[in-house]
Amino acid sequence: MIKNKDEIIKVLENGGVIAYVTDTVWGLGCLPTNEQAVKKIYEIKKREAKKPLILMSNEIYNLLDYVKPIPKIGQKLIKKYFPGALTIVTDKSDKTPDYITSSMPTVGIRIPDNKVFKQICEIIPEHVLATTSANLSNQPSAKTYEQALENMTGLADLIIEDYGYTAKGLESTVVGVMNEELRIFRQGAIYIDL
Repeated sequence: MIKNKDEIIKVLENGGVIAYVTDTVWGLGCLPTNEQAVKKIYEIKKREAKKPLILMSNEIYNLLDYVKPIPKIGQKLIKKYFPGALTIVTDKSDKTPDYITSSMPTVGIRIPDNKVFKQICEIIPEHVLATTSANLSNQPSAKTYEQALENMTGLADLIIEDYGYTAKGLESTVVGVMNEELRIFRQGAIYIDL
């Protein structure tokens, strides 16, 4: 499906930032190992340094090295809602750099349910992106390819078309999993009742 695979890999490996569709809203991402690329995302979005990025992939096992063992309550949510519009915030491992998490001890992880996004993850090194929504801070998230072009042309190094796999337009629900307790940080596309 994705035609420009070589270009995507080249942009990311050269410290570039890409914009892409997910199941919720459009995302902006880079390789988590590249601190300069992460800084570029903050610059593009004019994002506050204290707001962390999250890690996304096509498969949960690609993300497990970046977090400490996930408590059982979190594992249940993963089984029920991944892939889908749920971000789980849990204790990070030493593999997750502080520059992604704004030096917080936790990191958000998510597996979007979108074929284009999954294909991107399949082809890139380590299959993981450090990511946030494709918009300027305090502006609405991009929900369509046209909005992503409007928001990110001249800012992102590459905007990947959606090939008809569109975003639903509602942000993911964000749930903190600390020990065996859940905390809702944002009710989004999936309703979680505590």
